[in-house]
Amino acid sequence: MAQPIFISGLGMISAIGNNVQEAYLNLLNSQTGIGKVNYLNTRYKDEYVLGEVKLSNNELMDYVKSHSPALNRTSLLGMAAAKEALIQSGIDLKDGMRTGLISSTTVAGMCKTELFYKEMVEKSKYLEVLDAHDCGESTEEIADYLGIKDFVTTISTACSSAANAVMLGSRMIKHGMLDRVVVGGVDSLSKFTFNGFNTLMILDKEWCKPFDENRKGLNLGEAGAFLVIESDASLKKRNGKALAMVSGYANANDAYHQTASSPEGFGATASIKEALKMSGLTPSQIDYINMHGTGTPNNDQSESKAAVNVFGNNVPMFSSTKSFTGHTLAPAAGVEAVISVLSLQNNKIFPNLNFTTPITEFGLVPVTKVTDHKINHVLSNSFGFGGNCSSLILSKI
Repeated sequence: MAQPIFISGLGMISAIGNNVQEAYLNLLNSQTGIGKVNYLNTRYKDEYVLGEVKLSNNELMDYVKSHSPALNRTSLLGMAAAKEALIQSGIDLKDGMRTGLISSTTVAGMCKTELFYKEMVEKSKYLEVLDAHDCGESTEEIADYLGIKDFVTTISTACSSAANAVMLGSRMIKHGMLDRVVVGGVDSLSKFTFNGFNTLMILDKEWCKPFDENRKGLNLGEAGAFLVIESDASLKKRNGKALAMVSGYANANDAYHQTASSPEGFGATASIKEALKMSGLTPSQIDYINMHGTGTPNNDQSESKAAVNVFGNNVPMFSSTKSFTGHTLAPAAGVEAVISVLSLQNNKIFPNLNFTTPITEFGLVPVTKVTDHKINHVLSNSFGFGGNCSSLILSKI
């Protein structure tokens, strides 16, 4: 890379913890956050397991110290994670350098507007709640909470959204438009998304088992996950500390199907190859792959094919950490980028839980227990509906 992009802050709230440190401890202990439904009000709550954040909305308000009645769960999760990332970075927003926020979401405020839908349609009541429905609303609330004003925007490209937020932020820094950017994403669980995925028949009623021959589907989750990225000049000017580096990234689209990836892994193969090309790394230099690994028959077959397309018979050690957090949709790439940085910092690979039998066609076996391994470069994949395939390469400083 001609101009390095440094990561100086991490923030995450998810099913495995209310902050990054809690998440790290649960990853080390192979403790999944997926379990019984406590907060999502669905008729299926006794049939499925979900990756819920372990705080009610009122508890989240206490957690972020903001009790505005206008706030919804998506905004609250985003505020918590973005604030943690900003605090760790040590950035002073009043130091004269240009700071941006690029947040991603798919659900936005739907967790709130769906509660009033019937009254809105039948009685034209609660129409003011519609303001929360727009994807950009949660981003604006996060920006206001943090005090970021230089640049604020929202990305929504399904489950690759947060990866594309990292990419856009990195490009803006490279082109001299911003000095540092808070990038990532947030989604809360909602009945709309739960019912939608249930209709697609890709939910597993038990714990998901990515890359297993007998996988049945995914477990939905919710999270907020953000990273602070900045230029070398910004980091040096304020004497900041870098945690890792964004060394490569790419987005490709296989244009195969509205909700499915191509069985040949065309889009995934392209995004991985282009990310490697940008980084200047060879496939053999990737030490670990944090796979998208949803646990659905389609994704895991397609992603396995892409891995073989790129790495041949030498696929690096890999795992899907969605078996810890559930599939969090837009913030998934942010969640997995945070986990990838933890892998780089601690030279540990976190396991692919619930795996027993390799997919017959490929015979690929993920890491199934916490493993010490020297890690310099991590490939993190995120693939979304509509053929949106994104890959990030994160590297040790």
